[in-house]
Formats: sequence, structure tokens, C-alpha cells
Amino acid sequence: MSEVVYEETATMIAAGELQLFVPFGREHCRNHPNAFNLQLRELQPASELWSSDGAAGLVGSLQEVSLHERDREWWQLRKGCVGAREEDVEFEEELYSAGTVVVWSQGSRSHASNVYKAFTVDSPVQQALWCNFAAPQNNKYAEEIEQTVCIVQSSSVNVHSMTGKDFNSPLPFPVSNVWATKFGLLLERKIIATDAQLNSPGEPLPTVFSMLHPLDEIAPAVCKPTGTRVQYASDATMTIVFTCSQPSLVVFYDTVQGIHSVWALRKVTSDERSAVLPHPADPVGMPLGLIAPGCLTSHLRKISCPESAVGTGAYGLGSGTGSSALHNHPTRLATLSPGLHSRAHSPISSMAALSRAHSPGLAAPTFTGAARFNTSFYGSSPKAQHGLLPSPNNSINETMVVPEMKPIVPDLCMEQLWSETGTASCSKELNSQASKVFLTSDLCENRYLCFLVESHQHLRCVKFMESNDTSQLIFASVTTIPAKDAEPLQNIDAMLVLEACGSLVLYTGVTRVSKVFVPSLLSPSFILPNHIPQFSTPVDNVSTPANAGSRHLQRLDDAVMPSPLVELRNSNIKRHEISFLEDYAFQQTTPTVSALRDPVCNRVTLELSSGAMLRISIPEIATSELVRKCLQAIRFILPKEAAMKVMVKWYNIYNAPGGPSAHAEWSLFVTCLMTLMGYNTERLAWTRNLQFEVPLSPVIAAKKARPSDGGSDEDWEYLLPSNYHRQMNSQPTCGSLDISFYSSTDTASMSSDSTSSTPSLKLDSSAPLFSHIPALFYVLHLLYQELQLNELQRARAASLVCLLQQLARDLQLDKYVDLYWRDCPTLIDGFTESCFMDQSVFSQMQRLSYLKAEPPCVLSWLSSCLKGDDVAPFPYLPGICQRTRLLVLSYALYISGDENATSTDMAEYLAKVPSGQKYRTSEQHCRRRQSSLKSSCRSLAEQLAVWLASEGFTLKDLESVPFGVALPVREAIYRCREQPCSDWSEEVCLLIGRQDLTKQAHKMTLAKSKACVGSGLSLEPPATTEADEEEDGMSDIIQEVTGLIWSQDLRVQEVRRLLQSSRPVRVSVVQLPEVSDHEYIEEKENKLLQLCQRTMALPVGRGLFTLFSYHPVPTEPLPVPKLNLTGRAPPRNTTVDLNSGNIDVPPNMTSWPSFHNGVAAGLKIAPASQVDSAWIAYNKPKNPELANEYAGFLMALGLNGHLTKLATLNIHDNLNKGHEMTGIGLILGVSSARLGTMDMSITRLLSIHIPALLPPTSTELDVPHNIQVAAVIGLGLVYQGTGHRHNAEVLLSEIGRPPGPEMEYCTDRESYSLAAGLALGMVCLGHGSNLIGMTDLNVPEQLYQYMVGGHRRAQAGASRERHKSPSYQIKEGDTINVDVTCPGATLALAMIYLKTNNRSIADWLKPPDTWFLLDFIKPEFLLLRTLARCIIMWDDILPNTEWVKSNTPQIMRGSFDPSEDINMETMAQAQEYITAGACLALGLRFAGSANSDAFECLYDFAKTFMKIMSFAGTSDAQTSYYNLQTCLSMILLAMSMVMSGTGNLKVLQLCRFFHKRTGGEMNYGFHMAHHMALGLLFLGGGRYTLSTSNSAIAALLCALYPHFPAHSTDNRYHLQALRHLAVLAAEPRLLVPVDVDSLKPCYALLEVTYKETKWYDETTVELMAPTMLPELHLLKRVKVKGPRYWELSVDLSKDTEHLKSILCRNGVLYVKLRAGQLPYKDDPQGWKSLLASAVNHRSSGIRAFKPEAISTFTSEPALVSFAKIFCKTSDGIQQREDSLVLFSAMLYECVTQECPEMLPTYIAIEQAVRALRRGDLPQTFSLWQLRLVVELWDSRMLRGLGDGRQRDALLTTEFLPVMKNTVDVALDDWLRDNSAVLRSYLRGDSLPRNSLSTMLACFLVYRSVPCLRNTHTQLEGCSSVGDLLARSRGLGVPARDLLRLLPVLLDPAAAPQTTAQGFPLQAL
Repeated sequence: MSEVVYEETATMIAAGELQLFVPFGREHCRNHPNAFNLQLRELQPASELWSSDGAAGLVGSLQEVSLHERDREWWQLRKGCVGAREEDVEFEEELYSAGTVVVWSQGSRSHASNVYKAFTVDSPVQQALWCNFAAPQNNKYAEEIEQTVCIVQSSSVNVHSMTGKDFNSPLPFPVSNVWATKFGLLLERKIIATDAQLNSPGEPLPTVFSMLHPLDEIAPAVCKPTGTRVQYASDATMTIVFTCSQPSLVVFYDTVQGIHSVWALRKVTSDERSAVLPHPADPVGMPLGLIAPGCLTSHLRKISCPESAVGTGAYGLGSGTGSSALHNHPTRLATLSPGLHSRAHSPISSMAALSRAHSPGLAAPTFTGAARFNTSFYGSSPKAQHGLLPSPNNSINETMVVPEMKPIVPDLCMEQLWSETGTASCSKELNSQASKVFLTSDLCENRYLCFLVESHQHLRCVKFMESNDTSQLIFASVTTIPAKDAEPLQNIDAMLVLEACGSLVLYTGVTRVSKVFVPSLLSPSFILPNHIPQFSTPVDNVSTPANAGSRHLQRLDDAVMPSPLVELRNSNIKRHEISFLEDYAFQQTTPTVSALRDPVCNRVTLELSSGAMLRISIPEIATSELVRKCLQAIRFILPKEAAMKVMVKWYNIYNAPGGPSAHAEWSLFVTCLMTLMGYNTERLAWTRNLQFEVPLSPVIAAKKARPSDGGSDEDWEYLLPSNYHRQMNSQPTCGSLDISFYSSTDTASMSSDSTSSTPSLKLDSSAPLFSHIPALFYVLHLLYQELQLNELQRARAASLVCLLQQLARDLQLDKYVDLYWRDCPTLIDGFTESCFMDQSVFSQMQRLSYLKAEPPCVLSWLSSCLKGDDVAPFPYLPGICQRTRLLVLSYALYISGDENATSTDMAEYLAKVPSGQKYRTSEQHCRRRQSSLKSSCRSLAEQLAVWLASEGFTLKDLESVPFGVALPVREAIYRCREQPCSDWSEEVCLLIGRQDLTKQAHKMTLAKSKACVGSGLSLEPPATTEADEEEDGMSDIIQEVTGLIWSQDLRVQEVRRLLQSSRPVRVSVVQLPEVSDHEYIEEKENKLLQLCQRTMALPVGRGLFTLFSYHPVPTEPLPVPKLNLTGRAPPRNTTVDLNSGNIDVPPNMTSWPSFHNGVAAGLKIAPASQVDSAWIAYNKPKNPELANEYAGFLMALGLNGHLTKLATLNIHDNLNKGHEMTGIGLILGVSSARLGTMDMSITRLLSIHIPALLPPTSTELDVPHNIQVAAVIGLGLVYQGTGHRHNAEVLLSEIGRPPGPEMEYCTDRESYSLAAGLALGMVCLGHGSNLIGMTDLNVPEQLYQYMVGGHRRAQAGASRERHKSPSYQIKEGDTINVDVTCPGATLALAMIYLKTNNRSIADWLKPPDTWFLLDFIKPEFLLLRTLARCIIMWDDILPNTEWVKSNTPQIMRGSFDPSEDINMETMAQAQEYITAGACLALGLRFAGSANSDAFECLYDFAKTFMKIMSFAGTSDAQTSYYNLQTCLSMILLAMSMVMSGTGNLKVLQLCRFFHKRTGGEMNYGFHMAHHMALGLLFLGGGRYTLSTSNSAIAALLCALYPHFPAHSTDNRYHLQALRHLAVLAAEPRLLVPVDVDSLKPCYALLEVTYKETKWYDETTVELMAPTMLPELHLLKRVKVKGPRYWELSVDLSKDTEHLKSILCRNGVLYVKLRAGQLPYKDDPQGWKSLLASAVNHRSSGIRAFKPEAISTFTSEPALVSFAKIFCKTSDGIQQREDSLVLFSAMLYECVTQECPEMLPTYIAIEQAVRALRRGDLPQTFSLWQLRLVVELWDSRMLRGLGDGRQRDALLTTEFLPVMKNTVDVALDDWLRDNSAVLRSYLRGDSLPRNSLSTMLACFLVYRSVPCLRNTHTQLEGCSSVGDLLARSRGLGVPARDLLRLLPVLLDPAAAPQTTAQGFPLQAL
């Protein structure tokens, strides 16, 4: 065993934040009493009765507490999980269990503890634990982690997830322990004594099982010990002592050998699975090894529950009864074959198994599953009831065959990684099980697995690391630390160890850091509850040898540090001497720590011997960010041992009791570090000064640290002679270190200290870090460069400079010193001392190859990048200098234009500094996501934005980058902002400042959760108060959107008025004088009956109008508006009712209308709503009269996809009722919900209702005719487009199904035949001639025969039996009844050949071209044939009247020969019906397109028909009113299909006209057609429109079948329920722009580009959104156009999913208003915008700009506040006029250029220039930034002259040239007066000591003059300018800046002439 690495002696740190700890759960339970807690309370020890019950509490003294009761209380703490709370506070969670209660609570420093969840279970809790389960998603790689609490009881595990799911998993066997792992739970089976007898001969039963999810079966785990094969984990001697998930490990303890071993836990591989499972090839069945589960279960039960058979019943379904019945009757055993005692044979159990297999509702997994693993056991026990009775002839090795059950597949495998060496286990006593195991890591990232062996009182730490390929863990050395208890402190990489003597020691890894001092353990008053009486004799006065000794010890210790604890059991005191002291009183007064528990982060609980608990926190290693970073850098560069030394040393110094305050932390750190390097910090002036901010004298010289805060006189006396006192007296300001002070005061003190002052500044070369000084200097220098790039940390960089300049001086690196001086001239001027190193020693130092003489300076690197010079790679520290890395690579990518800078060429720009340690693992993340970035990026700017976002760089980070450095990045972002890609991730959109896109992207990611439909958006319908508004069922239309679409009129209100059916209608009949009252009442009622025909037809239209507009509340039933069939008669408003009995009302008149009313109500529910099975059942009405409505509601749920959630049980229940309507609704609903899925369960459901699908011999079920029709259509829907052969064959024969012998199939045959035709069409939808495997069916020929008639073909196969005897009612003979079969066959042909343009089939459908043949065809069939022919020849349909007329046959078009006998009526009818068919086809072809040509064409025909109709009743009318009305209705429907969702006014007027016509032949069907047209026109309240996909056309053909019912109960030709299938053709295509700032819908201009087609070229149109988009497959791109809104383009050529998902979620497209613009609503013409105002006024834009008006143009709060405070003179602040103008100009610039984020940059530039003119810049940093800005500007100007990309640059105005000029003038003025200073600098003389030095530094930085100290000979005394330029070529000074130096560099003699020759400085 290796020794402890390094120990720091005699140190101590103080623990902070003491508090008494009481588990919160205990407090909670005390306030919520139950039986157990009352008992607990009585038994509590006196010290825990916090409520002072007086003396009564004392009576229950300690002995009375039965341990058993106390054990039942248990708790654990952990760090709070992210999901639990929104805020980022660090909090703790506690899980407390006692009795049957489990309390999960949370609390943090800032929040009091509160209960998160509390559970009470039925039986006592054995164990409660947190566990994360991975729930697999649909995507097989993605897993969702569910955080849960598992509560283990004796027979089950309850799992409660944070999302609110609850599971209860029964346990198939008693469990001794449950462990949480990365994959789920591990369960250890309890081993009972009888186990051993059972298992002796065969393989033992598994002991470790896994449960990957509460719904999964419990499976045995397999293990793979080193060197052996995979086997089940069945060794009863191995117990688990620890599991962890990161890394996934399990620690076992072998109770026989006494050895701990570590195993990796992972998923099983398929090979391992097959290794442990038997081969499936066994022909005989299964060997005994796989004995049936029943048997095994009973065995496990038997073994585990010897007490009684009572407990077994609880385990599973009936299994208990089965097994106990068997075991208690030995007689029963005899009947079983010997040796086959299997529960599988017991009738009860097999029933149980059956019921379990078939009922999903009762899926309580019993052991039937879990027992199916490879196990064999033999009944060798003599007791009969213990299992098998082997018969004498049955040898044990014979294989026993057992029927059925499969073995269970293991899920997890444990692979052995390491086990303890055998030496420890020679004798059992040497080892015992670890009581605690945990993982910890040390400060240098080594990881250890520690286990505490209490019997030995030591802690074993095993070091482990990942192998190079990170696939495996390698365990290395073992170190032993003496310990009584230990706990890890995770976030400070340490562990707290309680030593045997009672002291607390802190270790990091195996390195001892220091003792821990707990302040209040010495004062007993803190700990003891106040009611314990104080003893009269203080214990300290008892004079015993022991006590004396310990007091003496304490005093000794005190001289160094305060004693950690009263060390009672010190090793030199014999144990027996103090035994008499250990009475109750003594323990109470000086408590000692007895144990540690519950570590969270850096907090841990101490259990005291008195029973109380203290929570303490161990301090962190550093609080200041700068110290942390320095430590990180030091750890990076030093070898591990040295790094550890520094860390430990620093930790002790920093955390000594009474240690420094946070602000002095840096000074303390510098002192510590320099001392370790060998400096004598007392002697160095500046470090000595440092300590006077510190309340301590230098810590290195150990002085007594006082824990007490109270002072004494000695303190004052100590202070008087100190340096601090002297300094405070002599120095007026403590802040700036003025050197003059040192020269005066300190010479005396120094000379008094030593004879000469030089040796005192010598470095101690034996110091631990002496040899590492160059390396440390280098990393700290790089860290300094990193801090320069962060505005928030730059102030800290200055304090780092002091340390760096000292090291640079001593290492004789002049250029570094010069660099620091240039950065902070005022600071560095103060330092002159350098320490002396021996040359011999100097050579010992590690000279680093990478420590170049040229100091790396990140700003000059970026500057040369901007100038376009070649740059060397910049050094960086991986993991520490992240900002450097990001910015260097950004410049390389964006400025140098190297596209691979961030991927393959990284090494050309960055040089990694090699680490001082052997291996590092922290650098894997740098190369993570580079590969995927290139895909969608075009320009460099876009690549940069995407790359920065992928590196996690945000706008907040950008704000802290200095303005000069950040400018190129801002420019790139600005460029991206103009035209971003629509598919960028949320992070990129955030970075480029497009909130509109961010919001959109955010919605994209939330697409899974259904709640986000309108989240964050007020697209909710308004709440109306009036009762009558509520009940019409149309109040959910979103008015904000409809108000934008139809802003000019009230058409939506008009539609609501037309479609409402919940209020009585007005019945106005004038009573003529001759009419009696009774007749008058009848007349009124007849009139009402006519009006009711209309009212009953309204719901069909209303369902379409309110489609998907409502999100139901799960706790309330769906509101269904009443169908009101009463009337009110004016003038007295008397009620007219149909039920008065005066007139005959048809029976069941309202049954279908109320069905439609239910559908209309159900269709309001949006598909994205949260609807579950319970809610659907909850809506079921109690009142049987409403059953029809509920049936409609079920159908609607199917149409919007929610019916899939209805449980099979409920579907079965509803069908069982035998209610016809419910059957229709359910069947159609379920089928539409499973459209085209070929779902088997639904197919079974449908088959029962279709006799043709049942076997011929099956019992004839009495299925109502309408349900059969619905089922046939359902079959078509479920198999839509699949071309399923069998169904097609059945449906084909069903079209011509003959009538049966009794009355079956005789009524309403037309609707059945039509349904079969439609269904056949759907199954083969659009397949055309490619019907695979159906050529033998001759589908088209058969259909043609059905259409034109002819002999019936012989029935094939199964259906022949059924149709043997002909009908007794209907004599059809053997010909086909065309009147029945034609419509179905025609539409089937149309759908099969839909859009195939198959001319040969289309020609079959042409109308005949002789009068004779025309007479034979019903006009209605002509309509269908024309429609069918046109949609087959889809591409030939043209939107003009010529095309429509071209469909009429030739003979009708010409002039007629009067001699021919032509029936004019036939001709007129034929012509009208053919025209109507063509119009309907036109409507389908252009459905939802709002094509104006198609609309005009249809509108013309409608007007023509209206004209004809106006004289329809007169004598010269050729067609009846009925036919005209039918055709007109079809044309109206066609029109509303074309204009679907647009709410076109002309169509609305037509609909309203027909709405008013109620008399005459206007029957129920016509009203239904007209109101469907109205519904389609306003589909979904204007949010939906129709699609023209194949599936949509099929749905529309079913819904708009041109034969409407004559009255409300008419289903003869077409089932009314099918009218609602039009919903399946609806798709959301409304795009609603929503302003991202106000979240209100608004107008925005869209540019929509159509793809090129054969009818038109690629065209672009402008639409004002909110608008309907055309069908997406026609579009190339959709773009939001400027100038009002930020442009945003969605490219559809790549993929349409993005836009589809936007449209599905209410079509919300977020747009962002540009600054300076107003929305279209407020400013339709664009005359009020900010830029326009400049044109209106004569003066320039800036002058006209009034800062007060800013708030109307931009929503940026920062800009508005800026305008308010800085751009107008307020009374408080007197600002100069010019700065006001300047600020206003900046603001105007930012707003009009749309770059508000540039305002800080403008201000910063202005501030820098102003400070330079005043000459009071303390640092040159802002000039550096200014120089970078100018260089960027120059490079852009040079580049921009050519390519005119001027508008992309951010600083476009004259602002920058003005500022640049001001700087030039200021510096030139200074140079003219002070050229001597510059000359002396160039010669290398000492630097000036005053403000001159600042200006000199500014000049050198801004003019980029390099450090010329060693090169002064080159430039001095040049004779001419040319000479100067030639000499300076190598220095890299820009020529422009060189010329500025002319007067200084040229010979003083030559200078005047040069200037005279025409080089005046200003000219340059």
C-alpha cells in the first residue's frame, strides 16, 4: 500500500456556518401526527424533546428508547435537482421516512425548508430512495430521464415521478435492499435459511435483479467475474454495499472471503444474453432448468414466507391462492405426475395466467414473468410441502419437460473491474464489511473510491482513472487512512475524516490538508437544550489524572492553534482510567463527534455523542474569481505533487481560524505564492505593503490567530511598532503606491535589518516553487491576457500586473516589463526593485521552450490580424483561457477569412501550452460539434455566428468583451441579422438578436408538449358574458385574428347569426280575415315546420365554421349548444311549438340533427388539446335523449384524432349498448382517427359489422343497415391508399350485393352500394393501373359493368353460399340493377384513377352522344360521370367557362334539326347536370386555392342558373325547380371549396340569399348543402382551408356527394354522417404574424414565391398577412418583407416541415418590428416612420429627431431610458449643449441603423477620446480598443472601395473620422511639446515619473511603436525619410505612424529642413 502523499503539519482550518440540524421530515411529521409518530414522541430521548414538556420529558430516560423503534426513522440529503425548481439557487433536498410516511422536502440558505411531496403508504416503509429511470422515446436513441422517488414496502415498490406519474410494482419475492443506479433499480433478494437446503444440488437462484422502469418486468442481472463466463448473479454470499451512476459502478462484499470488489454496471450485450439463455432449438420442450414459473414462484414464496400463507395472496393475481391450495393438500400432489409439481397445472393458476395475459387493464406484473430464468432446484428436503417429491426412479440429472413459459431476458450485466488482494482475507477477523462507500476526487483531478471499514477504524482509498479510450476504468493503488468515519465534500474536492481520537481532519484525495476546528464545540451551552439542569460541580474541577492530562494537552496545543475538540480518548491516556467519567452527565457537558452523515456540496452533519446534530460547512478553496483562475493555471502547469503542495498550503493559509476577509484574499494569495517561490515578502516593498489591508500579520511567520473577536490592550501595543502604523502616519493616501515614500522611510528600517540591502532581496533557491518560476510566470501572463478580454475582470488584471512585473524583472525579460508598463503606466512607475538571483541558480530554472523573448499580447495579435499581417499561433491554456481561444479563432475565421479556422486549421492560430501533468482529460469538449456546422452556412459572418452559438457564446458574453475587440463580432452578427436562415437553432437566433426567430425556434423545440398551442400568446378567444352569446357554440372563434383578416366589416358576426340554432326562430304569418284562429295556429306551425328544416341543417355548417377552435378544460364537460326547434310569433312574441299535436310531425325527426349537433360541438376541440379516455367517458350524458348527441361527439373526436385515446374497454361498452347512432359515430370516428394505418384491432371491430367479412358459416348477426354502411366506409378509411387485395375484392363484390331472401338488404340498398364503391375507391386511392396483385379481379371492367349494366357475374367463393336464394320481394333477375350500383362504381373508378390522366378510362365516362342513349341515363348519373371523368383527367381542368362547356356532348352544342323528336326537358336537364358536374370538378381541382379565374367562372354559372331559376315556376321553364336547385347547390359548394377559408363576400351573399328561402321545395338537404357551403367558406373561423391531396379529394367526394337527403331521416342514397368527413380535407394554412414584443397579431407584408409548373413560370406575389398561404408543395419560399419588419425567409425547397409546424400551431409566425418603424395598423402608408420624418422636414434627419418621440419607434427599454436621461437637459444635471447634440445623434444613428447594441460602443469611444484630450487616462486600454476600431475601419475601407459592401459596416457615419482626427490632433500636440521624452524612451533611458509617462504610453500604443529599446541604434539619426522607411521595414510600424515620428527620429539638424521641404505635420 502506498503511503500518504504529502502532509502539511500543525495546521488547522475553521469550519463555518454552524447550525443545529433536525431533519425537516421529523418536524413535519410532528405537526401531522399519526399513530407511529405519537409512539415515537413518547419514546424520544430527553435531549430531543425540543418542546419543553418540563420534568415529564426527563422521565423517559435514554434506556427506554427501544432501538427497534428508532431505527424506523431514516433520512438522506442530496443536492437539489435541476428539474425541481425554476430559480438557480443551490438548494438541498431531504428524503425522510418514518413508519408509513415519506416526506420529500427542499430548502436552501435563502429559503426555509418546505415539503415538496409527502407520501403515506399502507405498510411500513422499508426503504425510500431517489432514482432516475430512463423512459425510452419513439426515437430509439433519445431517452427521457424521469426523476422519481421509490418507496419500498414488504410486497411492492411505489414509484412516484416528479411529473406526477405513479406506478406500483409488486415485488415477486422479499427484498433485502434496493439500490438506485444509472439504469434504474437493483433489487437484492432476501436470503432465507431454507434456501440453502433447496439449492444444494442444482444452480442457485439469482440474488440480484434489475427493474429498468416501473412498468418493466423485474429481470435477473448477470455478472461477468474476471476470467470466467457470464452467469446469473446468484452467489448468496455477495452483498451489495454501494452503487453509483457516474461512473456506473456497484461494490460487492463477499461475506465468506471478506473481500470487497468493484463491478461496472452496464446494459447486457446480445452475446451475453444468448450465453445465459438456453437454446431455443430444444425439441422436447424445456429442461427442468427452465421450470415453469408458477412452480418457481410458489417456491420463492414458500421459501420467503414460512410464517403463513396469508401473505402470499398479496403478491399477485390469484397466485397466492393457487400455490397455497396445492401445498396444503398433500392428496392433491398425488394426482400430479411425480417430479412435476408445477403450478402451471393447477386450474386456478392457469386461469390467473390467462386472465393476466389478456387484460391490459390489470397489468400487475407478478412473478409469472420474473421467474422465467434459468434455474433448477430439487426437493431434497424431507418435508412434503416443501416442493418436489422425486420418485425413486426419477434420477436427479434427468431432464424434466415442462410446457410453455419462456425464460426472462436479463437487462443488466455487471463486469468485475477490481477486487481487494487476498492478503487481508487470510483470517476472517482481519476484514469486515465496509459501512460506508463513496467516491471522492482530489484537487488535481485524481478520483478515488473509498470504503470505510469500521472494525479496523480505517478508510481505504482506491485510486482509479479512465483508460485512454475512456471505455473502461482502471483501478490503481490503495491507500489506507486511519478513520472512524468519513464523508466526501463534493464541490471542494475533499473529504472530511473523523479520526479515532475524535478530531476532524480534512483530506483531499489521500493528502492530509488540515484539522478542522468547529468553534462552538467547546462551549456546551450551544448544544444542550436549556432544560437540562446544570451540575453544581463543574466537571473541569474534578481532579483526575485523565482530566489533568487532557487540560494540559489542550494548553500546549493552544500555543500553536486552538484545540480542535477536547481530545478525550487521547492515545497516551489509558482507557480504563477515564471510564468512571463516562457517565451521562459528563457526556452531556462536553460532547464529542461520534459520526458524520449527509454530505451535500461542502456541508456535512456531525452527530454528537449527546445525540444532537450539527450542520457545518467546510470553506471553499477560494472565493475570488481571480485567485480561482490563478490556482487553475498553477494546477495546469505544475507537476501534480508540486501543484498539490501549493493548493494545500494556500488552503490552510486562507482558511485559518479568524482568517482574512474576502477583499484581502488576493494580497494573501500573492504573499503565499511568492513565499513559495522563494521571495522574502517582508523585504519587498510592494508585497510588504500588501499586507496592510489584511487584518493578519504575514501568515508565513506563524503567529497566534485569535478565534475570539473581542480585543485586548496587547493588541494595541502590538500595532504601535508595526510597519502598518508607520505607513499610515506618513502616507496621506493608502491607495496609490508612491515610490518617494519608500526611499525616505524604508532605508532606515532596511539598514537596521541587515548590513547591506542587496542580499536581502535575494531569492531562496530552495523554495518549493523556485525552479518553476518561469512556467508560473508564463501561465500567469497568459491568464492576464485572458482577463484583458473581459471587461468585468479587467480590474482584477491590474492587480495581477504587480506580481507579473516583479517576476519579469527578476527573470530579466525587459520586453515583458515594457508591455506591462504600456498597459498600466501609472501603476508600474512605482516599482523599481528587482531581486537578485545567482547566475548559477538562474541556470537551474526550467527554461521553457515556449517562453519567447517577444511577449504574447492578444490585443496586438488581433491588431495584426486586422492589418492583414501574417500571425504566429497564439499560446493558450486549454480549459482556462477560453475567451482568448474564442476571440482568436473568431478573428481568424471572420477577418482572415479562413473557413477551417474553427475546425481543421485550429493549430495555425492557437498553440496549446503543454501541461505539467502526465495525462489530462479536460480537453475533449473542444472538438465536439464542429462537423455539423458547415451544412447550412453561406457567408463567413453566418459561419461565425453559428460557431459562436455552438460554443455557448451568448449576447451577455459579448457585452463583456471590450468594444474594440467586439466590433468585428458585432458586425458579423449585424450582417446575419438581416437575412438569417429559418432553420437556425434557438441559440444562434438569440445571439443575432432576432427574438422573433428565437421564439419561433423555441416553439419548435416544444412541439412535443401539447400545452404550447397558444402559449405566451393571447390568441385565446375572448370571454363573453352574455348568456345568449355563450350558447350558440361559436364564441371560440379568435376575434383578434378574424378582426385583422376582415377588418372592414362584420361578416363573422353575420355568419354566426346565420348558423346559430340555439334560439327560437321568428315565425311571422299574417292572419287573414277569413282564417280562423285554429287554422291560423296550424298555419304558424306549418310555417315553423318549414323553418325547422333549415334549423336542423345548420349544425353541419356550424361544425365546419368552428372547426378546431376550442381547448376543453379537462374538469368540465364540453358545452353543447341546444338545437332549438321552437318559434316566436310577432307581434306578441308568443311561443310556437311543434309538439302541440295540431299538425303531424314526422317521427324521429330530430335524431339525425342532434347527431350533427353533437358532431359540430365535438369538432370545436382542437387536435392539440389534452383529452384523455376519462374525459371522453365523463362527457357521456345521463339523459338517454342526448345519446344521439354523444354519438356525434364520438365521431367528431375521431375526426380530430382524439378517439385513439379512448380505452378499448369503453369502445366495447359503447358498442354493446346496441344504440344505432352511437355505433355509427364510434365506427366512423375510430376509423378516421386511424386513417390509412391498416390497424388490426380496428379491422376486427369493423369486420364484426360487415357480414361479407365474416366466414360464411358464422352466426348471422343482426347489424342495423346504417351501421353496416358506416363500417364499410370505415374499412375504406382504415385501409386508405393501401391497395389491400382482400378488402378490395370484398368491397368490389359488395357494390353489387343482391337483395336477400327475407327482408335483408332490401331497403336503402343504394347507400350501401355507394358506400362500398367509395370504400373501394379509398382502398385503391390513386393507384390507377398499378394495382399490385389485382389483375385477376379486373377491377375497372367490373366497375364499368356496374356502371352501365349487364348480366351479373357468378359470385366467387365465400359469398356464393350467402346469396343462394333470391329475394322474395325484389325481382331483379340476373341483370345488374344499375340504379343501385352506378353511383358507387362511378366514384370508385374516379378515385382509383384520381389524377392519373388515364384517357382510356376517362373515355368510358363520357356522356353518350346520341339522343337515344341520353334518354337512358339519369341526369344525376351524368353529373357523377362528368365529375369522375374530370378528376381523372386532373391536369386538363382549366378555370374558364370554355372548359366547363366543353364537357357537354357535341349534339347539345349545335343547332337542332326541328324534324328530330327531341325532348327539350331531357336535353335541358342533361346539360344542367353535366355543367354542375364540371363545376364540382373545377371546385375540387382548385379547392382552397382562392383562384380568381376559377371563382369568376363559377360565379358566372351561378348567376346564369339564378336567372333561369327566377322563371322556373312559369310555363316556359324547361327544368323543374328541384333539378335547378340541385345544380345550383353543387355550384355553390364548388365556389365555397375554391374560396374555402377566405370568407369571400359574393359567396356569402349567395349563401345568405338561400338561407332566407324556406318555402316551397327548399327541403332539409338543400339547406344542408347551402350551410355546408357557408361553413366551408369560413372553415375553422378563417384559419383552415381545403387541401387537394388524394386523401382530401376522397374525403370531399364522400362529404359532398351530390344527392342530399330529402328530409331529416333520409339515408336512402347516402348516409348523412358522411357529410362531416369534409373535415379530413381541412388543413391549417393561415399565417398570422405576431409581434414578438407585444405578442399581439399584426399585419406584415409577405412575399410568396411559387415554384415553376407547366402552367406558369416561377412567380412572386405580395400578400398582406394574416393570409391564407397556397398549398405548400406549390411554393418555393415565403418571406417576410421589410422595411417595417425584420426580414425572415422560409425556404420550402429544402423542407416544408418547419412551415408546417408553424401552421399547425395556430400559424403563429413571430415578427420583429424594426426600430424607427410603426406597425401597419397605426401607420398604413408609412409616412410616420423615423426615416420618413427626415424627408418631410427641410432640416436634416438628426435635427428633426426629437428624443422624446423615441418610445413610439423602439421597444428597447435601454434606448428609451437613454433618451430620457441623456438626451434632454434635466434640472438636476447641467449638460453642455454639444454633448446633448452628440448623444442625440448617437441615439438617432443606433435607431435608424437598427443596431441599438452599438450605443455603448459609441459612448465608450467618445469617453476615451474625451479622457485623452484631458490627458488623464490611467490605463492605455481604451486607446488599444480605439486603435482596433480604426484598424477595422481602415481594412473595411480598403476592401469596401471595391465591392461596395459599405452598408454592412456598423460605424457608417462621420462619427469615427471625427473621433480619429481628435485623437491624432491631441497626440500630435503632445508630441510637439514632449519629443524629448519619446527620444529618451527610444534610447532606453529610464522612464519619466509623472503624467508624461501616461501620455507617452498612450502615444506608443496608439501609434503601434514596438519596444525599440534594444534597436535604438537603427532609427536614431536618419538623414532622410527614405532612409527611415528603409531602416524600419522589419519593425512592422505602419508608414502612417512612422511619419508622425519624423520630428523625433530625424537628425535634429535635418529636421527643420525636412519640415520646410513640405512635410508639415498637419498635412499628414
